[in-house]
Amino acid sequence: QVQLVESGGGLVQAGGSLRLSCAASGRTFSSYAMGWFRQAPGKEREFVAAISSSGDIPYYEDSVKGRFTISRDNAKNTVYLQMNSLKPEDTAVYYCAATHRYVSFVIREYDYWGQGTQVTVSS
Repeated sequence: QVQLVESGGGLVQAGGSLRLSCAASGRTFSSYAMGWFRQAPGKEREFVAAISSSGDIPYYEDSVKGRFTISRDNAKNTVYLQMNSLKPEDTAVYYCAATHRYVSFVIREYDYWGQGTQVTVSS
């Protein structure tokens, strides 16, 4: 069992930056690939970024490539999402999730989810 707690969300102007953190409980964090997803009002939850268990292979959704960076610190049981050049369309609740798979872009393949953190980007 893994419990995930996101933090770092907030209100920022377009062009600004935020760094989301996701702290995981348990001693097996390093065995999970981690992902970030987001859900805007009235829309389905969508993939944002994922990283392998060792942290050597990141993946990004096309609209965030070059602006967002996913990373992890297995010693701290934490995964991060650095978000730069934020746009109003990035406004959403952001969720982190853990999967036993090597890495995945698919929501249903994730086993554990956090409660989400709100990111609001004003124009």
